[in-house]
Amino acid sequence: MQIEGLSWFPGHMTKTKRMIAAEIGKMDAVCEILDARIPMSSRNPDVDEMTAGKPRLVVLNRVDQADPRQTKRWAAWFREKGYAVLEANAKGGGGTNQFASAVRELLRDKIAAWEAKGQVGRTIRVMVLGIPNVGKSTFINKVARRKTARAEDRPGVTRSKQWVPVDQSLELLDTPGILWPKFDDTQVGIHLAFTGAIKDDVMDIEELASYLMEYLGAHYADVVSERYKVVPEEGESGYDLLTRAGRKRGFLMRGAEVDTERMARILLDEFRGGKLGRFTLETVEDIAP
Repeated sequence: MQIEGLSWFPGHMTKTKRMIAAEIGKMDAVCEILDARIPMSSRNPDVDEMTAGKPRLVVLNRVDQADPRQTKRWAAWFREKGYAVLEANAKGGGGTNQFASAVRELLRDKIAAWEAKGQVGRTIRVMVLGIPNVGKSTFINKVARRKTARAEDRPGVTRSKQWVPVDQSLELLDTPGILWPKFDDTQVGIHLAFTGAIKDDVMDIEELASYLMEYLGAHYADVVSERYKVVPEEGESGYDLLTRAGRKRGFLMRGAEVDTERMARILLDEFRGGKLGRFTLETVEDIAP
């Protein structure tokens, strides 16, 4: 799959970088939303530089689809790095009620300094960042308790900045999802494609699904057996396993040939929808520097 060295940088992402640079000085903190299934792959490596050392709240989103043991380990790792951490399931609302208090705890010293100067109730401004399709707009809508940010289950929907009030003294600046210009690590690109952060129309969908099926067959054979009624064989390629699963589902074309593209889309949809179970594709030991 042509992911390593793959580069793109649409015009709206260039504008987003400029907008972040223009607005960051006015911010009191930054909220970085990550996918709990791929905490490192879903981190834009440019964020640290772009946010100029502002206090950071890391939101591990989609914890309902991630391995809970691994989520706890990732949360501990981020806290060791000096970040505040919130575990959330934005779609279901889990963790979102704790957002405002987590921000105020993060900025406790700053708020105390404001109050000492008589600036009681001064508005806290937080920039919310995240790569495309990480659930940022859904998270903001749940936190604000109103539909203010446009949310769709595909990348690249938010295209401009917008201010979202949470309460009388807390405002969020929603920003468009931003990827980085080039993927040097093939695995990062594959992980992003698994979760839908990269649009499917720039990928080979059957090849991507074969990678995923091979991973599941090697690490979660029982899931594949239960869901698709095929038992992974040792050393079996992802494509062969995908083909067998498609045949079992009855996805046949003329000449009894398996419609592997249809099976590929089903596999990816079910993985992204959490129908296969809870998986974390990166561990602290494997990924964290």
